Formats: sequence, structure tokens, C-alpha cells
Amino acid sequence: MGRLDGKVAVITGGASGIGESTAKLFVEEGAKVIIADVQDQKGQALSESLGSAAAYAHTDVSSESDVKAAVHAAVSWFGRLDCMFNNAGIGEGFIPVEEITWENYQRLVNINIGGVFLGIKHAAPVMKKQGSGSIINTASVAGLLAGNGGHIYSTTKHAVIGLTKVTATELGESGIRVNAICPGGIITPIFADASDQPEAADAIMGVLEEAFKTVQPIRRAGMPIDIANAALWLASDESSFVNGTSIVVDGGATCGGQWTKTIENAKKMEELL
Repeated sequence: MGRLDGKVAVITGGASGIGESTAKLFVEEGAKVIIADVQDQKGQALSESLGSAAAYAHTDVSSESDVKAAVHAAVSWFGRLDCMFNNAGIGEGFIPVEEITWENYQRLVNINIGGVFLGIKHAAPVMKKQGSGSIINTASVAGLLAGNGGHIYSTTKHAVIGLTKVTATELGESGIRVNAICPGGIITPIFADASDQPEAADAIMGVLEEAFKTVQPIRRAGMPIDIANAALWLASDESSFVNGTSIVVDGGATCGGQWTKTIENAKKMEELL
């Protein structure tokens, strides 16, 4: 038996990165999945590879009609909605505040916050009728600490954590749990997208994979499956008493740097004193 047998999920941003890994894992664990994304070719290919347990729905999460249609697709094709994984998001480079354009600000807010809000809004009525459901929002360690993302990206992720808490208080009374996942340094296409060099994606990923080994106590880069595993637990009945929280999956980065580097820096300070 799978941990998600009989459950139906919508995964936004489901065609690549964290969403793709989660879609595959959910299907392996018995779920039916709607892959909601704007990457039509990738989404269709992933859906076909997963067989009858998955379907693709073109979904721009900044469009209310698209998000509503994705939720409707889950109900009309698979009969219910047990998990809404509001995962879609875009990144931002480290840009001085005076150089951030209003257009870029609006785009990040509309996708990173608006997409999560719309997912919650349209999943809630379906789940209320069922008396159960799990809503999972992708936040970030950038929503917990400054310096882990660009100004507007970090702001949107702080907002996602706040939105998770306030909606959890309302929807929990209807048997619906709302939680967030805060990824750390996870190797996903979002970094290549933020760099404006999509053609150099593989090279960027390789550099980041090496770099991320040095920034947290667990000496490896985070991978999409690490977040997918957290989402699996939140989507399953194993987490039935977990509501309104943000689960940090970052290899210990937010605890501080690597201990050996801390010791090295302390010794350097002693030498200077």
C-alpha cells in the first residue's frame, strides 16, 4: 500500500524541479495528480510518463481562472481533492533596491504570493465539503532570514509563511491543514531562470551543487526529492495533527554555518586579538 492511496493532488509548478519530483513520488505512493504548469511540453511529457494516474493542466498561477480550472480538473477527472501543493514560484537575482523595476516587483508578487493565495482560495471550498484536506505552500529559508534571496523574492516568501498561518487558523476548523515548506539550497531550475541565462542552466546547476556543499552542516546540495519527501509527509495522514507550521528543509543552514568553519573563524579572531 502507498502512503497516498486514494488521494488526489494538484501540484503547481509540477512540470520541473521540486514539482516534478513531487508528482513522481506522489504517484509512486498511490496518488492521482494534476500537474499544473505553464511549461506545456514538459508537463505533457511528465503526465504521459506517469500514465493514467496523472493529467496535465496548463496553469498560470497568477491567473485566477487557470487556478480554478486546475482544481476543477482534479475533481472532474479524479473525483476529489486531498492535497493542494502551491509550489509554483519564480526567483530573483540580488539586485540593489533602487534598480528593482515596478514590473518585476508586480510579477514576483503576483506569482509567488498571488499563486499561493489563489490555490488556497479555490481548494478550500472543495476540501470543506469533504471535511478534510492538506494545503502545502512552498516558502523558503529566504522567508525566515534576510540575505538568502533578493529583496522582493524574500518578501514574497515571508508573506507565504504569514498566509499559511492565518489560513490555517480558519481552515483547520473544517479539517483542512495548511502548512509551508521552507527549502534551503535546493538545486532547481529557478536559479538559472533568475540568472537570465537559461541556456547555461546545466553549468549553473553544476556550480551551485558544489557551492551548496559548503554552506550548511550537511555537506551536500539539497535536491528536489528532499522537498518532495517533506511534501509527501504533509500530504499523508501521518501529519494529521500538523497545522500552520513551516517545515525547514535546509541541511541545517539556518542553524548557522558549518562547525569546522566556525572554529576556523574563531581561531582567526583569536590570532587577531
